[in-house]
Amino acid sequence: MKYGMRKALVVFLWGSLNLFAGHRITLSLDGLWRIADTVEAERLPAVFDYEVPVPGLVHLATPPFPDVDRFSSREWLHYQVVKKRLPASAETTATGISHQNRNYFWYMRTFRAPAPRQVAILEINKAQFGTAVWLNGRKIGEHTGCFAAGYFDLTGAIDWAGENRLLVRVGAHPAVLPPAIATGTDQEKYKWTPGIYDSVSLILSDNPFIERVQVAPRIETSEILVQTVLKNYSAKPAAFVLVNRITTWKSKAQVAAAAPRKLALAAGEEKTFSETIRIPHPVLWSPENPFLYVLESGTGGDSASTRFGMREFRFDTATRRAWLNGKVYFMRGANITLHRFFEDPKSGALPWNEAWVRKLLVDIPKRMHWNSMRFCIGPVPDKWLDIADEAGLLIQNEYFIWTARRWHNEWDVRQLINDYREWMRDNWNHPSVAIWDACNETVSPVLANTVIPAVRRDDLSNRPWEDGYNLPDGPDDPMEDHPYLFMRNQRPATLQEPHFHMTELEQTAMPRPNSSVHATAHALINNEYGWLWLNRDGSPTEVAKEVWNTVLPNSTAEQRFSLYAYLLGGLTEYWRAHRNYAAVMYFVYLTSSYPGVYTSDNFRDVEKLDLEPHFADYVEQAFKPLGVYIDFWQPTLQAGARKRFTVMMINDDYVLKSGTLRLVLDKPDGAPVVEREAPFELPGLGQQTYELDLPIPDVSGDFLLKAIAVAGGDTSPTISRRQVRVTKH
Repeated sequence: MKYGMRKALVVFLWGSLNLFAGHRITLSLDGLWRIADTVEAERLPAVFDYEVPVPGLVHLATPPFPDVDRFSSREWLHYQVVKKRLPASAETTATGISHQNRNYFWYMRTFRAPAPRQVAILEINKAQFGTAVWLNGRKIGEHTGCFAAGYFDLTGAIDWAGENRLLVRVGAHPAVLPPAIATGTDQEKYKWTPGIYDSVSLILSDNPFIERVQVAPRIETSEILVQTVLKNYSAKPAAFVLVNRITTWKSKAQVAAAAPRKLALAAGEEKTFSETIRIPHPVLWSPENPFLYVLESGTGGDSASTRFGMREFRFDTATRRAWLNGKVYFMRGANITLHRFFEDPKSGALPWNEAWVRKLLVDIPKRMHWNSMRFCIGPVPDKWLDIADEAGLLIQNEYFIWTARRWHNEWDVRQLINDYREWMRDNWNHPSVAIWDACNETVSPVLANTVIPAVRRDDLSNRPWEDGYNLPDGPDDPMEDHPYLFMRNQRPATLQEPHFHMTELEQTAMPRPNSSVHATAHALINNEYGWLWLNRDGSPTEVAKEVWNTVLPNSTAEQRFSLYAYLLGGLTEYWRAHRNYAAVMYFVYLTSSYPGVYTSDNFRDVEKLDLEPHFADYVEQAFKPLGVYIDFWQPTLQAGARKRFTVMMINDDYVLKSGTLRLVLDKPDGAPVVEREAPFELPGLGQQTYELDLPIPDVSGDFLLKAIAVAGGDTSPTISRRQVRVTKH
């Protein structure tokens, strides 16, 4: 290295160290806060006799407040009228009806600030319903969003020498916000619980302040595009040097750096700066290898760390597939409706227990062979996405709108665009966030024609958008499909729409869906199917009662658990084997469960996250990357006959899988009666169909038909099972 180059490098490194010396201080304000309630919006409480954890929800307050979360939403009331559970007079055009004698909750805590800095910003990551902040008796501002962070400038009100008294007011129910604000819509949600449900921090720095950073990977060129928004809160102009460097997350090893940039901001000016940084030989992020980097940014007065992964994700209409890092990728997974789980009697503080969340998002998905998850109708705390980044989950991130065909015309479109932008801003650096999901099962020209086109360019990673039951916005955007075949069994059978039986799946690539409103050639995401929900005690949920009366009347909880797992596993095998979906994600992995709910999850003990054993057995097999599906659902076989069975196999991995496929007819105790075997070979991402003849024993009784695939290198076989009865005529 020449002397001049060495000198330049030394100067650069020394300058970088100086620039990062003016680092940001982030003071966590999480913990126990005092809390009180009022009817009035501007009358500050005199006493705070309760306490509540932050992050958390108000129903965790001690002592408990009466009637917390009692609110009937407009969608829920309409649904009850449609189902004839309430008279038509129960309908409302308002956001909903509160059943509590309050409108607001007030959080209070005190803190002492460290040494004085030029900028003090309060960050409230997520709170509902609406947020207002006072510091030392001075009102700072308000934020109406319920699904994204609110930022409040405390600089002019903070006491750097003494104790500071911070008040945060949140709405006690959605109706406290103006009707023009979208506060979340879900016709199957009973309770609407307010609270600060994500972390609160005090950010201290000098000027210029780093407002936000966006990192967009470009894997083809081994680069990242960095967009940095800076603001000079000072009354004087600021000249500074912006430095960006990249390290690995775990080892902290520096792998790249940008040349320092001399910049300037006028007094009070905010400006966006962009630059491209090359990363030599980057390690790509994927569910199989969730490798993470950190971008360290510094201005001399402020610093910020932004974690990211080198990954690109898209859908392709020509192939109708998802593509991860330039390769076809099949998504397997489930759904989480966290805001429904909030109303579960056992939810408590579990959503903020890191060990519990890691088991939910890391341990169980790995065991169940899931590489993706849909966070459905309601956002999660930031920590959940941090964990998803580390676990290697691809997240379909859904905005909190489910209005079916009753759009809220009173919603302000400009406000919607702003709220979607804030929601994207908080999530776009997470490599786990792969899909923006605008809504659930909603038909809305407003979203399709106005909101999505207005915001999608803000995401420099150009993630795909899924837009409910609207036609796709972009040429390669996917569309959701909810083929609830068993839904037909909750109504009296007719010639036009008979009850569904699994025999309809035989030799059929795609039975007629009953949910999608558009035919489409775009990639399809099957992120809801089943309609066989059982509560954790084995009782049918509200919408599944009629189905169970048809499918298995007069049954015990154990019988229902067993059949539910068997059918759900079979449907999963079927949807995957025919390759008509880019993603298969069953509904629902986590939600609420108590008498009267519409859906339920599959936990035996949600506090310990113990899955119902039948579910864990069948569904774990159905989601294995090496998939096996017996294309046979007849209830009986003829004794003494010879039957040819079709077995479909798929390989979600990129490497060839070969081994032995066995077709076995077992007695109920597991003893094999007859079997046949054949070799199989599946290229990476391949699929193949095999036909095997099996002589049926000349004896009556109940048997279990099993297709067992054992591939070289795999630690366990994949098993597809069918319950059959052998009969003599």
